[in-house]
Amino acid sequence: MPNNLIETMAMPKILGAVLTFLVCLIVMNLVMRVVDRVLGKATKLDGTLKGFIRSAVKILLWILLAIIVAGALGIPTSSMVALISIAGLALSLSVQNILANLFSGLTLLITKPFKAGDYVEVAGKAGLVKTVGLFYTQLNTLDNVAVSIPNSDITGSSVNNYSAEPLRRVDLTFNTSYETGTEEVKQAILAAVEKDERILKDPAPFVRLLAFKESTVEYVTRVWCKGADYWDVYFNLNENVRESFAEKGVKLSYPRVNVHMMEK
Repeated sequence: MPNNLIETMAMPKILGAVLTFLVCLIVMNLVMRVVDRVLGKATKLDGTLKGFIRSAVKILLWILLAIIVAGALGIPTSSMVALISIAGLALSLSVQNILANLFSGLTLLITKPFKAGDYVEVAGKAGLVKTVGLFYTQLNTLDNVAVSIPNSDITGSSVNNYSAEPLRRVDLTFNTSYETGTEEVKQAILAAVEKDERILKDPAPFVRLLAFKESTVEYVTRVWCKGADYWDVYFNLNENVRESFAEKGVKLSYPRVNVHMMEK
């Protein structure tokens, strides 16, 4: 008789808990539809970040559902919440590095200091960004080596993004002998600049005498080009200047030592 009484008293709680579960499940599906609709309209958010937000919301809803159903069954929810909090704290301490990379990944996806295809220098590595993940960012170096960098290392260091701006400046210096006049050297360099159509006219090329060295005169040359043309312009200008110097009779210089013989 007592067992039947207990079963009779427990049955309404069980039925109530089942009904509560079904209602919460319907509400959870509705909430997830709203979340999907909002994320679908957020075109500026990265796909990886959208997936993470959706997963986080879903996990949170399941935890709330479990707490609500437990309350419907008469289970003390305060102790359950405390247990979940303790478990969450222990888990966060055990995976501290993973969480650091995760939140750093979210920071990169939100702030977007670079995107896939950009050429960057970060955390002592340089290369083209291939993927920006939640835990690692992968670069491909110029010799096609895949390098995976923890996101926490990236957010903790400076980032040089060479693809962020459409134009880049090529800086070169050339050393000539003291025998050649300043104007002759400048005209020879400008003639070399004119040979490359990828060098922009605006901003105008800059050629000036930079410094007097022990056995050379140093000239600085600064020209602008599109970011994608940087290295082609860099190497081509070096070659063109050498040819122009030979055509114009400009003598290149190199370190030398004068030795004077003294007769006794």
